[in-house]
Amino acid sequence: MAGQDAMIRRAIAAIGSQLGPDTLAQCRALFDAEQRRGAMAPLAADCVYGDHPRQRLDLYGDRGGAPRPVLLFVHGGGFVQGDKGGADSWANAAVGWMAARRGWIGAVINYRLAPDHPWPAGSEDVAGAITWLRAHVAGYGGDPARIVAMGTSAGAVHVAGMLRADPAPPIAGAVLLSGLYGHTPLDPRDQAYYGAPELYAARAPGEAVAATRLPLLIACAEHDPARFQAEFVGLIADRLAQHGTLGRAMILPGHNHYTMAMHLGTGDTRLEQAIADFIEDLG
Repeated sequence: MAGQDAMIRRAIAAIGSQLGPDTLAQCRALFDAEQRRGAMAPLAADCVYGDHPRQRLDLYGDRGGAPRPVLLFVHGGGFVQGDKGGADSWANAAVGWMAARRGWIGAVINYRLAPDHPWPAGSEDVAGAITWLRAHVAGYGGDPARIVAMGTSAGAVHVAGMLRADPAPPIAGAVLLSGLYGHTPLDPRDQAYYGAPELYAARAPGEAVAATRLPLLIACAEHDPARFQAEFVGLIADRLAQHGTLGRAMILPGHNHYTMAMHLGTGDTRLEQAIADFIEDLG
């Protein structure tokens, strides 16, 4: 397994930091066989947390035993695409499978997409999913007091943006993977969600994330595009200035923007273990 992990890391380094459908397909191919072997059926599928057809979530895990932590995963996709997946489409669903194998309840959501549903729809949907989980997840074996929200890329933005809500739905902690928080200029591709560039400063979630006292784990990848790495550094610096401590943060070697979440549940357990340690330490 160590040799396979090293081979995958070399392949990711060769792919580099480019974004786009071809890169995404190359990254997915690296983990396809292993993730398919770990596929599992949902404990509950397409649970309705809102009126829109995309306001649905799948649960993975086991009802039995004591109430367990709940890991809510919010997929990326540049604000305009993405899906919670399933047995025939493992990307994103695999994070729920990982949570189930860890003995948690995994919740993987869809949310409304831009341009039809611009800011703040994504963050509103994260809040809506959390509200649903707090009301219903105990019936599936989850502990409503131990919900951790995790997002990658646009999903991290939506989790971060949810912290701006007044009041924000109570959660135990949040994990932010390779997100954009407002420390770099708005990319034209993201205007579908945020609107005109002059609106970005007021709508970006960086200030709320820097100020929150909610426990956070913040991460980016070694081969993330420079913009995402600058966002990571800016957010960590802001939190240091406000709280006097860096908090939990990591730069994950050997991964890029896509593989950051895509590899979770495989033999490379470094990020998975950091998430597990974070959740365990929440109590």
